[in-house]
Amino acid sequence: MTMNAHPISRRSLLAAITLPWLVSGCSTPLPLGPQPVGDADAAARVRDSAQAHGLDAYQTLTDINVSYSGEWRPLVNRIQPEVVDQGFRGSSQERLMPRGGIVAQAYTGPMGRKQVAWRRGGRTPDDLGDVAVWFNGVRSTDPAAQNAAALVAEGYGLFLLGPLWLADRGLRMQMAGTERVDGRTCDVVDVWLSPGLGRVATDRVAICIDRADGLVHRMRFTLEGFVNTQGAVAEVDTFEHERRFGVMWPMRSFERIVHPIALPAHDWRITGLDVNRGYGASELSGPAFSGAAAAAARPL
Repeated sequence: MTMNAHPISRRSLLAAITLPWLVSGCSTPLPLGPQPVGDADAAARVRDSAQAHGLDAYQTLTDINVSYSGEWRPLVNRIQPEVVDQGFRGSSQERLMPRGGIVAQAYTGPMGRKQVAWRRGGRTPDDLGDVAVWFNGVRSTDPAAQNAAALVAEGYGLFLLGPLWLADRGLRMQMAGTERVDGRTCDVVDVWLSPGLGRVATDRVAICIDRADGLVHRMRFTLEGFVNTQGAVAEVDTFEHERRFGVMWPMRSFERIVHPIALPAHDWRITGLDVNRGYGASELSGPAFSGAAAAAARPL
């Protein structure tokens, strides 16, 4: 098992720091293009993987409460400071209400507290979701902060839940060959995610499903929801899965950028987890969690 990224040249790094990340669609490993006709075999493969991850148990969860600890690689903050938001990104408490497409996050960093409340769009064709961001209790009106926060919040739902986050949403999917992930032979399924990650109509996700155990060990994805990451592709590898509350959780994860440069980005791990507290969306919608959502996730 390795967490090393591909090597990066000094010239590539300087280009990434000084130039926008807008690249032509023909050069990206995950071109958006026209969405294909749905592939029944691909949809079945994703649902089978969701079953391996604990779909039946997952469907009984009204809320998921997670705490994370992690480290960002220093160069990433220079390239994407709005997404990393280094001053407020240390440990985090996260709350998910899967049935409503809701993710809320409370970050603590050297500059204080950051709170995010996000609801996925898609209720109507024009619905790009709702996001609110607070820094040290003051609500932000900065569109860049809002859009970056929406992308990150939806992304963390995907990273935590993998095929559970994708199954039964009527998404278009297509088989895309095989890939080796840490010595495992995996089937690759491309998914056209609509809505995308954050406040955007579409993203594309490739998930790598282990033929042996049915688990997703790698997710590769576009980042169209924030102007400064459009055209970029990243991937997350998940490790050390554990079954709790009937669901397989990735206890450790690693993110790397794969396009337009190769760069290690972020390591993180689950430090607390509990489910089904019974709160509502209103307890996640302010500058701090309230009611049953307020207590920290149960330490592991």
